[in-house]
Amino acid sequence: MTTLLKAENISRSFGGLKALNGCNLEVEKGSITGLIGPNGSGKTTLFNVVTGYVKPDSGTVTFDGADITGYEPDKVFARGIGRTFQLTRIFARMTVLENMLVAIQHDEGWLRGMTRSKSSKVEVDNAMEWLDFVGITRLAEMDAGSLSYGQRKLLELAYVLVANPDVVLLDEPAGGVNLTLINQIADKIRTLNEQGKTFLIVEHNMEFVMNLCHSVTVMNQGTNLVTGNPAEVRSNPLVLDAYLGGGDDDEEVEVAANG
Repeated sequence: MTTLLKAENISRSFGGLKALNGCNLEVEKGSITGLIGPNGSGKTTLFNVVTGYVKPDSGTVTFDGADITGYEPDKVFARGIGRTFQLTRIFARMTVLENMLVAIQHDEGWLRGMTRSKSSKVEVDNAMEWLDFVGITRLAEMDAGSLSYGQRKLLELAYVLVANPDVVLLDEPAGGVNLTLINQIADKIRTLNEQGKTFLIVEHNMEFVMNLCHSVTVMNQGTNLVTGNPAEVRSNPLVLDAYLGGGDDDEEVEVAANG
């Protein structure tokens, strides 16, 4: 396989707190890669570095052979890296379909995409196809802010997919949703992966990760602990030790350090 996304020797501190310390990550093209670790291990910070929401103190991020270190989030997205968030980020006052049309127009810039008065029939049809893929076409004309948490998760997944990124980064896709929806999301990921889509998934639900991912990287205290297939990771005693000694969530560390 070819490496599509790589983070090398990434370090990032918030005040006196070192969230990442020489961290490395590789995502092979066509794979489903899992990123796991106890609270405070640096998973979210690494995700944010890769997608431009946090600038690294040192290290490089490369995508499809190009250095994208320090790119702004919209430029990272335009390059072909789409992501969801642990807490869904959608345009609550826009309809579900309007949210999708903004995502389609990402290469024009977010502001123009939000204010463009008209979308083509091809764009609307494309948006509706992805809403149908995740099972929420019936909600197309509803305000996104009125959706349930699970429906927002599905909208955000469709919102990312409609832009046709080369790699999709999913932040806690199974978090806060019921088992039926977890299985539905997993099935969608498998279907897309069989069609060639690459995924990187941060997730606390170990069963979800182990049943879905081809490769899993375990982080602890801001750096890599173990990388391997699910069976190798599950049986590694270092992984059990790391989870027994977990600390504060790295998102909370970022918030605390930045006041």
